[in-house]
Amino acid sequence: MENFIVNAKPRTDTGKGASRRLRHGGNIPGIVYGGDTEPQMLELEHSEMQRHLEHEAFYSHILTLNLDGKEEKVVLKDLQRHPAKPFIQHVDFLRVKEGKAIRMTVPVHFRNEATAPGVKRGGTATKYMTSVELACVPADLPEFIEINMADLDVGDSVHLADIQLPEGVSFPALARGPEHNYAVVAILGGRNVK
Repeated sequence: MENFIVNAKPRTDTGKGASRRLRHGGNIPGIVYGGDTEPQMLELEHSEMQRHLEHEAFYSHILTLNLDGKEEKVVLKDLQRHPAKPFIQHVDFLRVKEGKAIRMTVPVHFRNEATAPGVKRGGTATKYMTSVELACVPADLPEFIEINMADLDVGDSVHLADIQLPEGVSFPALARGPEHNYAVVAILGGRNVK
């Protein structure tokens, strides 16, 4: 498990003009909130955030936020990108406490898709979800959820309840009832598949 350190400075200027000046200077406005502490506006270096965001794990890891030498454990809660340019507009971090449950979205990795019997017979793997929301304490947060498709044939599907989760991790959707047991992936047959 990687340890990501995000360096930030406190920000006192607010408003659209101040945020625009930050971006023109190669920085990003951000905020950290949650826990027992007041929200703190941040200034982050754009190039450092770009390097971190190249790693899929950055989106679902507990991060270390270094705010003027004081370290806090946080998760990336929201990221706003420019609609037409490769720039980050704003970043939100949520403080996490050891032992207090959080909800996070983590990616789903699909294994053995090409060798699944249903795909070999001409079916198509249809992925309904590429990420899932999990509930757990920060120490139990997995980097990703893996689905092995090696035994899936045409007409087979994998639902949330079929996925084996690590100890202490759950799907909040399933707590809302059986009608929220969504399909994650299915092998659908074409016209020539019987």
